[in-house]
Amino acid sequence: MILQDCMAALDLFLLNEFDEALTRLKSRNKDSMYHALTYATILEMQAMMTFDPENILAAGNTMKEAQAVCQRYRKKSTFNSKNFTEEELHAEVCYAECLLQRAALTFLQDENMISFIKGGMKMLSLLPTRTLRLLEFVGFSGTGEGDVEDAEKLLKPYLKKYPKGSIFLFFAGRIEEIKGNLDARFEECCEAQQHWKQFHHMCYWELMWCFTYKRHWKMAYFYADLLSKENAWSKATYAYMKAAYLSMLSREECQPFEENEVALFRQVPSLKQKIAGKSLPTEKFAIRKARRYNTDNAIPLPAPPLEMMYIWNGYTVIGKHKDLTEGMLKTLNEAQQTLEQQPRTEFTTDDQCVVSLLKGLCLKHLGCKEEAEHYFTLSSCAILTLQKKKESCSESQIKYDHYLVPNALLEHGLLCLEEGRINEAIKLLETAKQNYKNYSMESRTHFRIQAALHKARGTAVNGDHCSPSSP
Repeated sequence: MILQDCMAALDLFLLNEFDEALTRLKSRNKDSMYHALTYATILEMQAMMTFDPENILAAGNTMKEAQAVCQRYRKKSTFNSKNFTEEELHAEVCYAECLLQRAALTFLQDENMISFIKGGMKMLSLLPTRTLRLLEFVGFSGTGEGDVEDAEKLLKPYLKKYPKGSIFLFFAGRIEEIKGNLDARFEECCEAQQHWKQFHHMCYWELMWCFTYKRHWKMAYFYADLLSKENAWSKATYAYMKAAYLSMLSREECQPFEENEVALFRQVPSLKQKIAGKSLPTEKFAIRKARRYNTDNAIPLPAPPLEMMYIWNGYTVIGKHKDLTEGMLKTLNEAQQTLEQQPRTEFTTDDQCVVSLLKGLCLKHLGCKEEAEHYFTLSSCAILTLQKKKESCSESQIKYDHYLVPNALLEHGLLCLEEGRINEAIKLLETAKQNYKNYSMESRTHFRIQAALHKARGTAVNGDHCSPSSP
């Protein structure tokens, strides 16, 4: 009966009856390990979505209490590990779940733990693929291609049972977005419930990107603005995105918003926050990019939403739609023309390399592989022999955007891998991995490099598609 009551409360939660679910769970969370764990898990979900220090502290304390309840039901003797009762086995599982979730909260609370993780990532390339997949499961991205079909199969029965469940509608929207279907289900997710705004905020973030992919800058700004007003995850990132979208509009188009892109860019550093004593990587990136606006004669960024879109892996989404990719390429061509018409500044080389990298991605998805390779090489200037023209090497001239070179090498390597030039791909990926350190979003890039190397070496071992001309 206890387990059935807990499952009934969980059903309420999944049907968006959040307050009723919490009340029902709390009534028995002092004596039932199932109620205690489920109650604490829901509070932890809330903490993870809000990043509110009070929510994080409350979730941590509740999870600690749940762990104590589970402890009461565990097998008392450790000498005889056999003959567990069913209840004792359940207690072991619930206790282990409490430990896992407390560890996750520790990542948000403990500065030393964050430092430990950060240090461990710099030895990241030594981790086996299996470990990287586990890290991806708990939230790190870029360790390989997701299996959308399996995700759909897993989600289907839950959507059938909870057709208006916010969690499942959000996941359904994410799957559709990854598949390139941008008229996704995020609005439906928002309409399904009004109690937990945190679910709305996750949807606002995805809707912001969906409109970015369509180059609907005003609507993308609208959702970035909503997030900046309602959500505490990263005010600096939201301000940066608002400024980025305004920078894509004419002065007349910006007037209804009553905000100025330069003023917003200048706000970004002051909005920086720290979680467990550490700044968010996305905020660090935004602050570095916004610095150029801290002068009287600010030099505009060439296409800031398109650059941030790369950081969030958006080109794999638009790459499934020729019209969206062609639209982005048109915007990048316009940005390149503007750069060529302006006098050279200390930012010119960096800006040209940003545009080249992004143009290369668009051209790759449009099937123009040779031209894409030209732009990847132009961005990194690492393998001069692959260039069709003898441009001077820009790598040494990059002053601020040092992330561009390893990422251009990564994209070039992935292109070679697609074309079966395996040895060439491995050489490029190894160069990106070994020769560049301490650049923006380094951990994300390393995860992607490691996954690509694993795939390339697996292909090489199997003897598939090795290029005879490769070194």
